[in-house]
Amino acid sequence: MIEQLLGGPQGLSSGGQYGNAFKWIVDTNAMREASLVLGAEEVMNFTSRTNVETPKQPILSSACPGWICYAEKTHPHVLPHLSHLKSPQALTGTLLKTVLSKALNLRADQIWHVAVMPCFDKKLEASREELTDIYWRSDSLAPNIRPYVRDVDCVITARELLMLADTRGISFPNLPCKPFPQLPFPNPTINTFFFPTHFTKHRTPRRPQSREAGTSGGYLHHILATHLSLHPLNTLTTTPGRNPDVTEFTINSPTSPHPVFRAARYYGFRNIQNLVRKLKPPKKSRMPGATAARTKAASGCLDYAYVEVMACPGGCTNGGGQIKVDDLPSQAKQSEKLTGQKEWLARVDEAYFSMEDSSSDEEGASSAMPAFTNAEGDSMMLDIDNEDNIQAGSGSRGDEINGISPSYIKSVLDHWAQMTGIPLEKLVMTTYRKVESDVGTVIGGAENKRVEELAGKVGGGW
Repeated sequence: MIEQLLGGPQGLSSGGQYGNAFKWIVDTNAMREASLVLGAEEVMNFTSRTNVETPKQPILSSACPGWICYAEKTHPHVLPHLSHLKSPQALTGTLLKTVLSKALNLRADQIWHVAVMPCFDKKLEASREELTDIYWRSDSLAPNIRPYVRDVDCVITARELLMLADTRGISFPNLPCKPFPQLPFPNPTINTFFFPTHFTKHRTPRRPQSREAGTSGGYLHHILATHLSLHPLNTLTTTPGRNPDVTEFTINSPTSPHPVFRAARYYGFRNIQNLVRKLKPPKKSRMPGATAARTKAASGCLDYAYVEVMACPGGCTNGGGQIKVDDLPSQAKQSEKLTGQKEWLARVDEAYFSMEDSSSDEEGASSAMPAFTNAEGDSMMLDIDNEDNIQAGSGSRGDEINGISPSYIKSVLDHWAQMTGIPLEKLVMTTYRKVESDVGTVIGGAENKRVEELAGKVGGGW
């Protein structure tokens, strides 16, 4: 239905002053899969002690902008622990701007990319200077020639999406659930990657996430699955924490008396505060010759290889930009027997885990290869059924982990770097910096008082 709203004939193109719609509607899950593969590779490089540069142990996930903002402003000591990878939103933006500008001979500022997210803090992420074309465009284009261009121009939340439909006089619930014919993306390999079943029969649709993957993209789950695929005799043990938003995972080997891999999941600011305290460097002792010592809890935290951190209690399905139970009409709440946010969130989680790839519905999908016009006005036709594309899009490689083929994902990423002429590291990696802020400072009260107030807001990010 989102696809129909943004690009379908009964969506934005039928309402508003200009009757405009979007050329391509891309599922962020495509680059989420790339992020999962790259994230697992980052952690495996660390645990195998390769020479590849990796963050400090434990590696902390970096896909949540509320968590990143909190770390940069109040706890810069954790910045060396943050994963270097961009989030799926940022990766999608970088790919769209680089590939389309190259394929259509356009400047990055001539491409408008809007992301639909469950989180208001994704707006903050999109405004980061590190996520602009300065970090990937050719060195020959000096920064003073023109202002930098964001990889993601605009972010709207699920709640704002409904507001957009209302302002255009469009009934969102009445939009067709069927997919509509989209123009092929102007790069055959990327086209197959973005639209696995729209234009080819040689790649299976994306699978719904399992409940074990969690409600925030499944980063930790994929890392654990990758480790177990490399060591099939090892076993995984899950230990619940003091509350549902903290879970510890341990992988044991039959040949070792000690755990070979430890990881954890920390959701919500109250739990995150405990995590960052444990990661804080120990104070130096004033006694001559004495060495600083860590507490037992802090030492255990440092044993983690990876920690999935999300600002919102319950994860991303409880994001501040998600539709809340109070947003529903009273008649809908009565018919669905919803008495509060807890019951509504359970429905949201159920929908999240049972999601279906709309492109898997053959009805309404395009069977022909439509043409489109490039920047020069020439008619172009994409032949995506060539041998290379069939091989690239094939889902029968035999190395799938949770339905994702690492070799296929890496081949797409390598193609991306080669066709744009930009090193892959520039395309997929990012950096962080300490931000001076009065948040968390002593202003007539205890340290971190304002942060604790923010942490008490259930269902919101930074």
